Amino acid sequence: MISSTIREILCKTEEKYGDGDAVRYKIGKDKIESRTYFQLRRDSESFSRALESLGERENHIALIGATSYPWIVSYLGIVNGGGIAVPLDVSLPAEEICELLTRADVTVLVMDEIRKDVGEMAKRLCPKLKYIISMQKEEDEGDVLSFRTLLKEHEGRFDYTPDPDSLCTIMFTSGTTGKSKGVMLTHRNLAENATCLDMKIPERIVILSVLPIHHAYCLSMDFLKGMSLGAVICMNDSLMRVAKNIKLFKPEMILMVPLMIETMAKKLEDTKGLPKKLVKKMVFGEQFRTICSGGAYLNPAYIDLFESYGITIQQGYGMTECSPVISTSQSWDIRKESVGQLLPNCQAKVVDGELWVRGSSVMQGYYKMPKETEETLCDGWLRTGDLGYVDDEGFVYLTGRKKNLIILKNGENVSPEELENRLSENRLVQEVLVREMGDVMEAEIFPDYDYAKKKKVRDIRQALQEIIDEYNRSVPAYKKIYSLKVRETEFEKTTSRKIKRY
Repeated sequence: MISSTIREILCKTEEKYGDGDAVRYKIGKDKIESRTYFQLRRDSESFSRALESLGERENHIALIGATSYPWIVSYLGIVNGGGIAVPLDVSLPAEEICELLTRADVTVLVMDEIRKDVGEMAKRLCPKLKYIISMQKEEDEGDVLSFRTLLKEHEGRFDYTPDPDSLCTIMFTSGTTGKSKGVMLTHRNLAENATCLDMKIPERIVILSVLPIHHAYCLSMDFLKGMSLGAVICMNDSLMRVAKNIKLFKPEMILMVPLMIETMAKKLEDTKGLPKKLVKKMVFGEQFRTICSGGAYLNPAYIDLFESYGITIQQGYGMTECSPVISTSQSWDIRKESVGQLLPNCQAKVVDGELWVRGSSVMQGYYKMPKETEETLCDGWLRTGDLGYVDDEGFVYLTGRKKNLIILKNGENVSPEELENRLSENRLVQEVLVREMGDVMEAEIFPDYDYAKKKKVRDIRQALQEIIDEYNRSVPAYKKIYSLKVRETEFEKTTSRKIKRY
């Protein structure tokens, strides 16, 4: 059933599954603590009351920290009380975070103690900031307020009905080029994006949340979609411990980015010869059945690989500006070359090769960036910047990014992503960037040195050249790669693990 506000999602689920676990998280090496939907609603409403007591309920309130119960309580308390949440990337340098706090007109910072350096710097650099709230401190300390104390002092119900079309979240992009932009998302944007499609996911499903919570993909699909299903959302405490936490929490579904899927695929390849049922039981558990993939290109071969272990990979496509999902595949209709079908609340058209979309998930615009907003939104249509097309059944196919398109002197257009994806099909190619260099196409490759060592590859450059030669034999002249550069270190990446092109 479609919900048009985040509060509506929470209230519906609390009424239906109030005594059931909403979230589970670790409090020790192997000890799990949980909170019910009743507790989640009560605590988030208590936080709304706390913000009202500070006179900050309707203001811009930033959140920074790892995925945690206080983080999600704070977020729900902010947006369901009429405020605007500003989730920030916990891994950014303190100075950059302070710049974003200023740009977003933040008056309250709710922070994890792992980033107390941000709190100290923000006091000096952010004149609009009035309050800092610590997620971990047991009691107030100087001018830093305790999250726990605030909840205790202001415990109680908070009855407020947000306007579906009111701004509730500003999310900063982490694009591969240019200055980050504050994407303005409403309750309707986020709530309808999470609830408009019935994916036939069982209610009370157990999900392990492993992606950064400040990303729209994680916040919307793990938490908002999860809440709408009455799911049990388990919080992963470290990317280094995903395998251990799978065994501890026993999830049925995980949202991942392709990089994580590739890492797991390599481990599965190392178990060749062992019975697949046994491998699945040892690595994922018998109960595990679904991976949802988004955020970047996924090699279709991985869909077949995981399917052989009884695990379905459902691909999706989206962007923060669309709250974020534009299309997703359903478990019963997977087309490996496609990034899924358009969501029911989304229309699409192709203009000069670029995919444009519109619908109730499309953002209001970029915060205080009218020029960039005008360049991206046109009569309600969102210019995605992605090249591709949509077939008659609503399946979306992508070929690259418009801004990365290489236009050769002979007038031919080359999408570097298409070439990169082809080369990446070989295990020796860990990372690759294709560009025009001196009138020819050049591939810069960071090889998988561990794989090369295991396979006793003595001349890595020669092996990579052979991969390129094989690729060149199957493509027209204008798509051929004539230059190879071999890297010894990984490419510089954004916080969402995408290679920076410029």
